[in-house]
Amino acid sequence: MNIKDCKAIIAGGASGLGEACVRNLASSGAKVAILDLAAERGQQLASSLGPNAIFAKADVTNDESVQLAVSKVIGAFGGINVVVNCAGVADPGKALTKKGPMPLANFNRVVQINLVGTFNVIRLALEQMVKNTPNAEGEKGVIINTASAAAFDGQVGQPAYSASKAGVVGMTLPLARECADYGIRVMTIAPGLFNTPMMAGLPEAAREALAKMPPFPQRLGKPEEYAKMVQHIIENPMLNGEVIRLDGALRMAGK
Repeated sequence: MNIKDCKAIIAGGASGLGEACVRNLASSGAKVAILDLAAERGQQLASSLGPNAIFAKADVTNDESVQLAVSKVIGAFGGINVVVNCAGVADPGKALTKKGPMPLANFNRVVQINLVGTFNVIRLALEQMVKNTPNAEGEKGVIINTASAAAFDGQVGQPAYSASKAGVVGMTLPLARECADYGIRVMTIAPGLFNTPMMAGLPEAAREALAKMPPFPQRLGKPEEYAKMVQHIIENPMLNGEVIRLDGALRMAGK
């Protein structure tokens, strides 16, 4: 798919990996819609990118909220043919803490945002994407999800996060098989350690230690590198039904 033909929804697009995708696609001529709860930041970003960018406030876990956002995008762009799911949280927590068992609500929150939220955006956008006119390849669109290296080798304190991201990995192939009938591809990227707002909240010593973990390059990933992978997936029609680890050969230690 040609980037200039893209009408993209970026969930979680107001910061981090999502913001990098928004900026990269917009600079390449795509129309981009930023879906996020951070209204002030999202609106500022959209305004800075010109008329081909809009903001739609949305809670990915809420049916009506995402429906309204999708309707706004359809009204502005006339359709949707790319979805990039970057909305997520990484709340840490052990199953058993010094205060007792992890509150079930904490586990549910992470799964609801990372996994259920991803599926919620997919199902509501897909309803619109199937209406697209196929291109010369017979393609109507591309859906790209964000998992994590933690889906495969999560650390102590990551049961909720790892489970939610493993769920994103697990639904990639069945969704790709279903969406093949519509001419829509489904891919997932599993990033390792990236320099995002989530990472920025850690102490500098912890950030430096994490940056040394990938074998090569021995540094934190740049959000722009994630955005480049998203662009390549959009442009390469043979990428479908797969999970790509984007992690510099990182394999997470137990702790």
